[in-house]
Amino acid sequence: MRILVTLLIIIGSSFSMIAQEVNPNQNKQGDFFVYWGWNRSAYTNSDIRFYGDNYDFTIDNAVARDRQTPFSAYDYFNPTRITIPQFNARVGYFVTDRYSISIGSDHMKYVVDSNQVVNMNGYIERTGTDYDGVYSDTSVVLATDLVRLEHTDGLNYINVEFRRVDDLKFYNKVSLHLIEGLGAGIMIPKTNATLLNNERHDDFHVSGYGLNAMLGVQLNIGKHFFILSEFKGGFINLPNIRTTANSVDKGSQHFFFVQSNIVFGFRMNLINR
Repeated sequence: MRILVTLLIIIGSSFSMIAQEVNPNQNKQGDFFVYWGWNRSAYTNSDIRFYGDNYDFTIDNAVARDRQTPFSAYDYFNPTRITIPQFNARVGYFVTDRYSISIGSDHMKYVVDSNQVVNMNGYIERTGTDYDGVYSDTSVVLATDLVRLEHTDGLNYINVEFRRVDDLKFYNKVSLHLIEGLGAGIMIPKTNATLLNNERHDDFHVSGYGLNAMLGVQLNIGKHFFILSEFKGGFINLPNIRTTANSVDKGSQHFFFVQSNIVFGFRMNLINR
């Protein structure tokens, strides 16, 4: 990913010296586009609340990371396995020459670090575990028999984005563009959780919403193909996380995220000009 991003920057710098300018108001209205690529994501620390019939506690300032799938052609390009790595997919349409609307899926992965030391507040009772008790800023080790929380299949952000394109440089059949956008959508994580002595839970569930902004540099190659390097950041609120097979047991958290993405796309015009 870093190599491709660096390549786009080098190409953009080269255009500044050798490019031939054309009309920047190039027709785009009616263009349809689709892309697929991969992301690297990071998250701010989060307070996570867990509550049910006989417990209600919060772990403070929990650290979590993404989980990258080691690169292999089998996982990244096999049609039956391409949804295993962290990926970005999007389909969109230019409603004017500058503005597009699109819908996409940002498939991130979110893993709370096990065995980190956190402060815990709240209570646990009648669970038959060593964790029964009352907690007030109590320092505990986040062992897997207390809590294990992962949104690893994944932290799925289904969103609508409005994007603007600004034409930068053109040279023969290659062109460079700046992309800016705002988006919002719903979170449908498949949460892998174990909590106290409850059975492991792993299922898709509408758990909240997300908001985001993005900035990208897009390299168009000919009429139909492009490479896009994106930087995206935003806010995720998950007030309704399923944690066990019992629907009463829930979790909640919110945090900020950033992504760096590289995607490969195809575009074509759907109207006659």
